[in-house]
Amino acid sequence: MFIVHCMQYFYYLYQIVVALPILLVSTGLTATVTMVGCAAGHAHFWAYWPARVWSWLFIRVLLLPVHIEGKENISPDKSYVFVANHQGYFDIFLIYAFLNNSFRWMMKKSLRKMPLLGKACESSGQIFVDKSGPKAIKRTYDAARRILQGGVSVVIFPEGARTFTGCMGYFKKGAFQLADELQLPVVPLSIDGPFDVLPRTARLPLVHWHPLMMKIHKPIEPQGKGKENELRTLEAAYEAVKSGMPAHRQKYVKNDDQ
Repeated sequence: MFIVHCMQYFYYLYQIVVALPILLVSTGLTATVTMVGCAAGHAHFWAYWPARVWSWLFIRVLLLPVHIEGKENISPDKSYVFVANHQGYFDIFLIYAFLNNSFRWMMKKSLRKMPLLGKACESSGQIFVDKSGPKAIKRTYDAARRILQGGVSVVIFPEGARTFTGCMGYFKKGAFQLADELQLPVVPLSIDGPFDVLPRTARLPLVHWHPLMMKIHKPIEPQGKGKENELRTLEAAYEAVKSGMPAHRQKYVKNDDQ
């Protein structure tokens, strides 16, 4: 136990002295390169690759092992609606670095206000969800329709909020309404590890060493169009995501933040 505590202490020290400066500089550089590159043209490249490299660097600099399953289930030149459970911030790095499919995030409108990163997200064509009324929701769908073509996909966290326990909450229907509207296949992603690396309840933003896992399930193709297809896809996606989680994470836990 003493050795474990010593190793964790040195890992914290490594984060502060070595990893933090590298990651702060790379974050600012990535946001700047993304904004400048998208403004100059070729947004398809600049909206995705700088962030992918940045996320890969984040995970590697922090010395976190990664295990990916199911890459053979998706094609890099096809558009999908990816849906994943939301354990923490490292979900984002894991998906960006290892999904190997050009995509945009569907994110809360409030995230546009993040310093520097919010502007980079806007410049790179991330889809901000505006639920202020029917017209705003229609604009969100219109934006998604313009973006989701030519092999570009979207990634959504249907829970809408990070877990407090590591277990899943319920899935909201927005992602599945979008998939139904655009008649795109839904690909469930099971993610485990980010909650152990940096839980939402952490008092300090220091990372715990823990493996990261992502399982890419087979696409769920649309069968018809309408509420019945939405519900069928939602239920199938939820069960798929749950099935890829460790046994102790498969139970439903109510998340009051949803």
